[in-house]
Amino acid sequence: MAAVSNSEIWKPLFIAIGLSMLLFGGFRARAFVICLVLSLVIAELFTGVIKSVVDRHRPKQVESVRMVELQRTHPKLMSLSKKPTIRFSGQSDRNRSGPSFPSGHMTNNTVIAVYCTLFYRRRGWLYWMVTAAVGYSRIYLGAHWPSDVIATLFLAAGEALLLLGLFELIWRTAARKWAPNVYARHPSLTTDPKGRARSPGAAQASL
Repeated sequence: MAAVSNSEIWKPLFIAIGLSMLLFGGFRARAFVICLVLSLVIAELFTGVIKSVVDRHRPKQVESVRMVELQRTHPKLMSLSKKPTIRFSGQSDRNRSGPSFPSGHMTNNTVIAVYCTLFYRRRGWLYWMVTAAVGYSRIYLGAHWPSDVIATLFLAAGEALLLLGLFELIWRTAARKWAPNVYARHPSLTTDPKGRARSPGAAQASL
């Protein structure tokens, strides 16, 4: 659970996948990466504001909970081969972490899951299993209350849908005017040239 919850371990993998999609992917892959990165940046800012306003304490800040800590290694991936340290939280842990709600880990992974589902529906939904594992790990490690994780799931999903809707509107407005040839081939960010994936709201528009 400590490894699942440690973003530093998996960050190089995500960066490598993102760069590969930008360099070797098609229009939809590039749109996916650009929209996702923008959404993660905006969501992080929004999360920071809500954390400050709500200012909810974490479980490890108000009670003694089991702590599972990975060994310090470089690169961080090597910590997977080391035995973690298991202890119980104490006074020193109460001021070490920021507020509990919303969960930054859960926000990021929910946004990724929503985008994977909308851009790559046949396989994209599989990322929800990663999101569920990360959410459980945050509860297991005493970093968040169950209600933090569940509420963040809905909050982050709403943020992702709103932001993607905004990006879609910007694309349809700007591309139609400034890049009509590209827009003719790609009228939607989430639709590939063969139309295998439909954009959010496309079903309603066709009624």
